[in-house]
Amino acid sequence: MQSLTAAQYFFVYNAFSFTFATMAAATVFLWLGRSQVGRAYRTALTISGLVTAIAAYHYWRIFESWGAAFEVRDGIVTVTGLAFNDAYRYVDWLLTVPLLLIELVLVMRLSRSETFTKATRLGLAAALMIVLGYPGEIADDNGTRALWGTLSTIPFLYIVYELFVGLGDAIKRQPVEARGLVNTARWITFASWGFYPIVYMVPYTSFSGAATETALQIGYTVADIVAKAGLGVLIYMIAVRKSEIEYGVAEPVAMRGQRPVPEV
Repeated sequence: MQSLTAAQYFFVYNAFSFTFATMAAATVFLWLGRSQVGRAYRTALTISGLVTAIAAYHYWRIFESWGAAFEVRDGIVTVTGLAFNDAYRYVDWLLTVPLLLIELVLVMRLSRSETFTKATRLGLAAALMIVLGYPGEIADDNGTRALWGTLSTIPFLYIVYELFVGLGDAIKRQPVEARGLVNTARWITFASWGFYPIVYMVPYTSFSGAATETALQIGYTVADIVAKAGLGVLIYMIAVRKSEIEYGVAEPVAMRGQRPVPEV
């Protein structure tokens, strides 16, 4: 980190600032969007907004920590003596990653028992994945990093199995008009989550020193934007589409709190 250049410093600095604004804006959008969907889908949007709200808070803390850890004078970056606290990421992920899977299950509107079972299993697997990955993230040697990264991959593979096998039949039962969006949400979840392990492996590449830290911070930040704000917007689109199908239109004020009347 002693060799951090001004360009690297400001690249990461501005990425944190941009992501904080993105997460905050997504939170407002998702929570205000609850009025545009049917009652059955409001919880999914509430949780989706909660995910981005938690992420916005932690990105603000990461942003402040990054700014406090370094000082730039005349284009030269020096350390201030205050450590950059990257643990905020794992605190954030421990809270938000299980919720990301839960919001996906909720917007599918499965039976009560199926929703509880899927949400519980996926949520616990996601939390375990984060817990196992943290010791490797803070390790000083690549051997320890590889060990914990491998252990973290086990619950990740279970999540992938559930996304493409366990939820396969449930996705087929979704309305035809919304099925494509639900399937896209599944793939975005898989793709964005699959990007995290790639970033995790950056220390094994030719990058070194400040370049490694810069790549890690930018990589994780991009993945967070897609996995949280991007998926959140898609969850909103699914909720609106399914509300239109079930209520005729996205639930109007007059129908709030009422069950849709089936056509005869």
